[in-house]
Amino acid sequence: MLRMLDPQGVKLRQRRCLRRRQYFSKGPNYCWHIDSYDKLKPYGLCINGCIDGYSRKLIWLKAGRSNSDPKVIAKYFIDAVEEYGGCPTFMRGDMGTENVRVAAMQKFLRRSDGLDIENDRTFIYGKSTLNTRIESWWGILRKECCQIWMEELKVLRDNGFFSGNALDINLVQFCLMRLLQDELDDVMMVWNTHRIRANRTNSPAGRPLSLHLLPDMENVEDHLCDVSEEEIEVCRTECAEETIYTCEEELFELCCLHMEENNWNLPKAITEAIDLYLRLRNWLLTQL
Repeated sequence: MLRMLDPQGVKLRQRRCLRRRQYFSKGPNYCWHIDSYDKLKPYGLCINGCIDGYSRKLIWLKAGRSNSDPKVIAKYFIDAVEEYGGCPTFMRGDMGTENVRVAAMQKFLRRSDGLDIENDRTFIYGKSTLNTRIESWWGILRKECCQIWMEELKVLRDNGFFSGNALDINLVQFCLMRLLQDELDDVMMVWNTHRIRANRTNSPAGRPLSLHLLPDMENVEDHLCDVSEEEIEVCRTECAEETIYTCEEELFELCCLHMEENNWNLPKAITEAIDLYLRLRNWLLTQL
């Protein structure tokens, strides 16, 4: 059948003439790749990440109530810029509205580099399938972390304990968000310090953290663009505000009070978090 539909493609594969697109980056902080992971989004757990194209070091990996709010994504970005002391030469992301403020900030922070502002490509928009660095990494995240979360939450939904309404979503966020962030932090630490083996691509072998911090080891340059504290503060006015609330404030306070009255502890594992979710859900439904 395939020979009939795509005879030329079959011939090329037989000759081994089909070549995968080769990724190339000049050095650390030359291009940061940003994207959102939506597998847990139906339950209110929204993940956003950013990876350095050269070193494959994760710049951030965050769980929040939204990964489509431009102000939220902008805060992740400007926090990273402040931490590293500068912005990348380029950013790459999808065409979604969640990236518009990051794109504007990237252009603002690099405005003094002699760029043609009208035609600059400091933020490169493109299809997610072409944003290969971060897109391919999501498969690793699913294997190392999110698969068990997807399975446990699916059981809740299939058994009728998660309807997708505002109450259930807020309860999932209250019970599971902090635990998910802890696991993402662990995954990020392990990934950034593990050794990537040599392969046939142009990507260097080594630990992402070392490749990012020590470009001289591979005879490349760090392409971080310096920014001032004043510029960072200007950008912060366009970001979401810091908050301790993982769900709607009133429900957060109510659940905290009920847990304190009953001497319930914060969950340390996903099974404990789901048990807490079920207890709080049962109690709240009796109050309606």
